[in-house]
Amino acid sequence: MSTSDTPPSELLVVCLCAEWCGVCREYRSAFDGLARERSDAAFHWIDVEADAERVGDLEVENFPTILIQRGESVLFYGTMLPQPVHLRRAIDTLAALSPDEARARAAACVADAQWQAAAALGCLLLEDAQRDRT
Repeated sequence: MSTSDTPPSELLVVCLCAEWCGVCREYRSAFDGLARERSDAAFHWIDVEADAERVGDLEVENFPTILIQRGESVLFYGTMLPQPVHLRRAIDTLAALSPDEARARAAACVADAQWQAAAALGCLLLEDAQRDRT
């Protein structure tokens, strides 16, 4: 898992993949490249098998599965075509949301149990980053 620090106002971008997946291996360099370009977001790469304990019961139906979160608010959770242009567009759109718009978006999706589980994973990553800073 790769990690970077993220203040609560910044976006957390997580890619859930698997080492055995050829698409994931090919997408990794593009994901890492986007992480280098974006100082307004913290990027994490999680291998769902190697980090199975951390992923817990979160269902990952296809790869890559992307989680984008601001603070405790999940703004996006789902599969995405493995082309960096799609992730870049999603990050640009979600980063432009005001705090109220981000909360409203997250509240609209709160009924989805998978988004709830994704929020728990994102919060664990945020806690790890805060612990690493101290």
